[in-house]
Amino acid sequence: MGIMSTILGGGDSHSTEDYVELDLDDFEDARGDAGMRVHIAEIADSGDIIEIKDAVYDGDFVIADITRHSTTDSTVEHIIDELRQVAREVDGDIVQKGDDQLIITPTGVTVSREKLNG
Repeated sequence: MGIMSTILGGGDSHSTEDYVELDLDDFEDARGDAGMRVHIAEIADSGDIIEIKDAVYDGDFVIADITRHSTTDSTVEHIIDELRQVAREVDGDIVQKGDDQLIITPTGVTVSREKLNG
């Protein structure tokens, strides 16, 4: 299973220990000063969205875990509405993957609604 499949896979709760840092020393010069970062976030309550909003406003990409909430939970609806507004404001994108993840992108980045492999 690839790293993105692990990150985007559904259902399981992950901690920072679940992500393995790969040695990129050989690629440091090739990477240069990358402007966008990808953040992994967990939304436990509505207060957690402040950092997500800040990251998106700063031009970063966020994958947010919402497994602590039911999809019928009004808190999730409120969180999604707030993050949808942020995506609109920055001309980014937002999608919900399954019942457990939100993907929020910065200016000019869209998420394809079709899988690469079918």
